[in-house]
Amino acid sequence: MIGAALQAHLDSGATTLCRAWTVQRRDGMVLGFTDHDRDLVVEGVTCRADTGLTARALQQTTGLAVDNSEAVGALSDVAVTEADILAGRFDGAVVRSYLVNWAAPEQWVVQFHGSFGEITRVGGAFRAELRGLSEAMNQPQGHVYDPGCSAVLGDSRCRFDSSAPGYQVQGLIEMPFQGSEVVLTGLAAYADRWFVHGRFEMLTGAAAGLVGVVKIDRQDAEFRRVELWQALGADVAAGDSFRITAGCDKTAATCRAKFANFLNFRGFPHIPGEDWLTAAPAVTASPDSGGGLTGLFG
Repeated sequence: MIGAALQAHLDSGATTLCRAWTVQRRDGMVLGFTDHDRDLVVEGVTCRADTGLTARALQQTTGLAVDNSEAVGALSDVAVTEADILAGRFDGAVVRSYLVNWAAPEQWVVQFHGSFGEITRVGGAFRAELRGLSEAMNQPQGHVYDPGCSAVLGDSRCRFDSSAPGYQVQGLIEMPFQGSEVVLTGLAAYADRWFVHGRFEMLTGAAAGLVGVVKIDRQDAEFRRVELWQALGADVAAGDSFRITAGCDKTAATCRAKFANFLNFRGFPHIPGEDWLTAAPAVTASPDSGGGLTGLFG
């Protein structure tokens, strides 16, 4: 809703308007940008003028269609860096776009509220897709009847304390990553594959806050070899600290034996599978009938 002061300014016919954007990353960092030639403070956020950020005209509709646009800007050490994009720190970041009276920055109105979608890099610049709030309507909702558990280990539905002793370990990186694989020490007490499907999180260093999912976990004579499904996207140096959490494969057997948490299992392990549902009568030869035929369910 446009405030009275801004509306009066718009009605005057001679305006001093610009656009500003704020971006809140998932790690909590908030950045501000403007296409004005001076920095502005909007809702307590300093919107910098030296980032070269601009946006195409917004496509806004009245129904549930997704509002969309693009933001284009320059990669720089003080705003959006290539390293942060590669690390995924801007994935899903919350974006607010403002129309601002730069002569009186307290006069503004929100024109767009959404999130970053696909981000691409071209030379020394980046291009980010903007997705409106109705984008969430395009995502599957609710739960399905499935033999596997639909909860996430440690969430409010699972209720398991994943930080309990024996299920979560913190340590220091001693050897650099080789792509998505890292060699660790001090985990020999855990069985092979104990951390498969688990969470691997960096706590310090350039990759702090980045999370990967464990694909392979095996112990050899001396080292623990852990491979993630995808490389972290930022440099990990010796001495950086990490945290690794035991993995869950979502089966009832694992929930009962590994976590002793079957009372909170959120799957349906006794639902008949597709083979049973599609079973039909089959005619086979009976070994006791001298070659006669008998009807069986196969």
